Amino acid sequence: MSKLQDVLKSIKPVDESRTTQIQERLDNLTKPPGSLGRLEELAKRYCLITGTGKPRIRNKIIFTCAGDHGVAEEGVSAFPKEVTPQMVYNFLRDGAGVNVLAKHYGARVIVVDAGVDHDFEPMEGLEIRKVGRGTRNMTRGPAMTREEAERAVLVGVEMVEKYRDGLDIIGTGDMGIGNTTPSSAIVSVITGTDPELVTGRGTGIDDHSLKGKVAIIKKAIAVNEPDARDPLDVLAKVGGYEIAAIAGLVLGAALHKIPVVVDGFISTAGALIAAEMNPLVKGYIIAAHQSVEIGHRKMLEHLEQIPLLDLHLRLGEGTGAAIGISLVEAGVKILTEMATFADAGVSEKEEEKVKQ
Repeated sequence: MSKLQDVLKSIKPVDESRTTQIQERLDNLTKPPGSLGRLEELAKRYCLITGTGKPRIRNKIIFTCAGDHGVAEEGVSAFPKEVTPQMVYNFLRDGAGVNVLAKHYGARVIVVDAGVDHDFEPMEGLEIRKVGRGTRNMTRGPAMTREEAERAVLVGVEMVEKYRDGLDIIGTGDMGIGNTTPSSAIVSVITGTDPELVTGRGTGIDDHSLKGKVAIIKKAIAVNEPDARDPLDVLAKVGGYEIAAIAGLVLGAALHKIPVVVDGFISTAGALIAAEMNPLVKGYIIAAHQSVEIGHRKMLEHLEQIPLLDLHLRLGEGTGAAIGISLVEAGVKILTEMATFADAGVSEKEEEKVKQ
C-alpha cells in the first residue's frame, strides 16, 4: 500500500457524538438561542473536529503553496510566469496581502515550493519541496505524471505532519501564474460542467483572452481525456503542483483532526481533488469565502460547503483563509469566554425556566 493510500484509508469521519452537549452550552450563553448565527456553528464544528470541549486557537498557519504551469505559455494570464518566484520572495519579505492579513490575525505564513521553476536558497518560512520545475503544457499532454501528482499531494500531507504538534487550525493559499486555468479544468471535469460556465478572468484578462482561455481548457480536456472517476488522473492530466499540495493539506488536516480553512478558487480546486479521493474530508473543511471566479460556486456546491463571506476577493495567496480563520476564532471565543445565564445572574426566557 502506498503512503497516499494509507492516508486515505486512515481518515475517520468527524465524531458528532458531542453535538448535543456543545449545543446546550451555546444555548445557555447570555443571548437568545442561535442569535450569533454562523459563529455558533463554527464554534460547534471546531469542537467536533478537534474533539475538545475547551478549545483555544493560538497556533495558526497559512500554507501558501506555489507552483508554475506550462500552460502559461498559451497566454492564459495577464502576468508572465516570472511573477511566481517574485511573489514567493514577496511572501518571504512579509510584503504580500496574505502577510498583512495573517499578521493582523496572528497567523504564520509558510510558503511551500511544490513546483516553481526557480531555485530558491533555504530561507525561514520557506519549505522547498519541489516535485518539478513547473508542470508541462497540458494542451499537449498530461501536466504531470501520475507519480508526480501523487508526490505533490504528499507534499501537503507532510507539511501537516511536520507542523501539527500544537497546531490549532490551518489555512490554505496558492501562488502560480496561470493556475486558474487548471483549476477551471478540474472543476469542469469533476462536475461535468462545460468549461465556459466555470472559467473566469483570473488575473484580469480581457474578453478575447477569456475566449482563448476557454478554448485552451477544452483542448486540454480533449487531448488528455481525464477520468472524472479517478481524481488523481484528473490532477495529473490537467492540474498543478501547488493544487496537488493543497489537496494534500486538506487530507493531512482531516487525518490529524485539524480544521482547514480553504481559501478561494485555486485552493478549492485542491479541496475538490481531496474530497473526490475521500469524501470524509468535507467534514473538516471550512470554506472561507465565495470568490468572484465563476467556477467557484460550482466547486463549493459540489463540496456541500456554504462560504463564510462574499467580499469579491480574487487574489488567492490565502488572504480569504486568514479572514476565515479569524471568524472561526471569534466563534470559539464566544463559546469559551461568554458568560452563561447562571454565571451572569441574568434571567432566562420564561419557557426556559419552565423546562427546568
